[in-house]
Amino acid sequence: MIIVNNNKELEEPTIISKLRKAAVALCLSLACTAMQGADSTAIYNRLFLEAMVERQKGNDSAVFELLRRCADLNPHASETQFYLAQYYLKLKDKEKAVACLEKAARMEPDNATFNETLAQMYVSSARYPEAIDAYEALFLADPSRTDVLEMLFRLYQMDNNLDKAIETLDRIEVLEDKTEQLTLAKSELLTSQGKHDEAIAEVKQLADRYPGDLNYKGIYGDFLLQNDRDEEALKVYGEILSEEPENNRVQLSLRSYYLKTGNTEEADSMTTRILLNKNTSAEAREYLLRQLVSEEGNNGIDSVRILSCFEAIQNSECRSAETGLLQAAYMKMKHMDNDTIAKVLEKVLSFAPDNASASLQLIGQAWDADNMDRVLELSTQSSQYNPEEMAFYYFEGMALYRKDDNEGALNAFRKGVSVINEKSNPDIVSDFYSVMGDLYFQKQMRKEAYAAYDSCLQWKGDNYGCMNNYAYYLSESDDQLEKAEQMSFKTVKQEPKNSTYLDTYAWVLFKLKRYAEAKVYIEQALQNDTDSTSHVLYEHAGDICIMAGFSDKAVEYWTEALKRDPGNKAIRKKIKHKKYYRQ
Repeated sequence: MIIVNNNKELEEPTIISKLRKAAVALCLSLACTAMQGADSTAIYNRLFLEAMVERQKGNDSAVFELLRRCADLNPHASETQFYLAQYYLKLKDKEKAVACLEKAARMEPDNATFNETLAQMYVSSARYPEAIDAYEALFLADPSRTDVLEMLFRLYQMDNNLDKAIETLDRIEVLEDKTEQLTLAKSELLTSQGKHDEAIAEVKQLADRYPGDLNYKGIYGDFLLQNDRDEEALKVYGEILSEEPENNRVQLSLRSYYLKTGNTEEADSMTTRILLNKNTSAEAREYLLRQLVSEEGNNGIDSVRILSCFEAIQNSECRSAETGLLQAAYMKMKHMDNDTIAKVLEKVLSFAPDNASASLQLIGQAWDADNMDRVLELSTQSSQYNPEEMAFYYFEGMALYRKDDNEGALNAFRKGVSVINEKSNPDIVSDFYSVMGDLYFQKQMRKEAYAAYDSCLQWKGDNYGCMNNYAYYLSESDDQLEKAEQMSFKTVKQEPKNSTYLDTYAWVLFKLKRYAEAKVYIEQALQNDTDSTSHVLYEHAGDICIMAGFSDKAVEYWTEALKRDPGNKAIRKKIKHKKYYRQ
């Protein structure tokens, strides 16, 4: 039997659903009329087939009505009960759904689909004893199904029947053989029951079964150590080390033993031995370093000891970029000075010049220190090793921009744009295009500037800095002023106390000859301007006031603007003639 899943919700009794119900009723009436004299089985078969056709179409309401009619005609039809259960579930009537599934399973006790669906329903309803019975029946029907046993294992735990859970693990072992996962699961359950000797015996059986696998022997030793059978554990560790002197797992276990017994000197010695062991995996080395950091303040472990471990690794053949980055992160956490951290990152680049993370951290430090030469040096070098990393072109361009090399900055941004793909960071891409737009406008390349701004907003529609600049440049060019007003309004709505955004919006309104509104916003801009020393805001205020009919106030603002820019002849002319002159 093919089961077609359909997630469409049953519809509410709207006009549409009422029409569908009427259609179903008509269908039923016609079917019954057409089959007068036919037996109920024939009618049932026709209606059930019609229900399946409507199911394929996704007409849930029609299917539900047809199936209910089928159930009236033949209450013993298991397939009808099975499908009805799914529709009762959609109606969130779990009780009726379970009842239908139970009927279906009783009618066809050998149907695995019915039984498994019912078992799953019991689980979702937290009816664990019934779910256990259902899954046990499923396993009895097919004793090869380990997935059923795994579910039974979980259910017995949920039902707090640990003996049965352990017994279920034994049954899985019969099918899959003894494995580390099964052994540890069984041992943990036995330990939780206080059966420590049995738990240890389980792990020993695993080790004895695979004598050539020292990892299993190490697990056995660890179990002994966890259960305070230290001497036995040390004996097992010694046997492993006699076969494999640099066994990393045992070294970690011995370190735990020394810490447990308070022998910090031996623990320190073992720590160093593990960290400088060429056989220690990078993951194990990083795990131990993180463990050391978490143990700081205990067992005599302090920052001096931790830093010495980092230094020892980075001065050995075991050094790695990952360890260096971890060291830098730890030093940053300890609030160490940037110069000291930078030396660690520079050392990483000395043997891993393509490490983008180390480069970006150094660039960040240089940027914060306003060292644009260093930013430029690092970003240009790093982009050669990581040509697809946009961040390096971004910092290269910004450094050149800050150094007033606009042409060089534009070229750097163009290189960055060339590596954009669908996985690129929208924030970085947006900033790329935003700065490019500013640079193009400064070069009087308006068409290219507007295209860059549009691209910026396509990548990040809420880049308010871009919106502000775009709107201002449009207003300066008396171009697309309605578009400029819409963008600028969004910025002041987002940041109503941003004096730059308020000034731009006031200026756009001024260009639209909405002088009264412009005056309101330019005064808000002045109220919120606490740090600026620029004359532009006061000159704009004067221009707006003179056009709004406030000539005395305009002169007052222009006078303040002239104080900030004494050599500005255009402002002197405005004051002298009390008139706005377009520049």
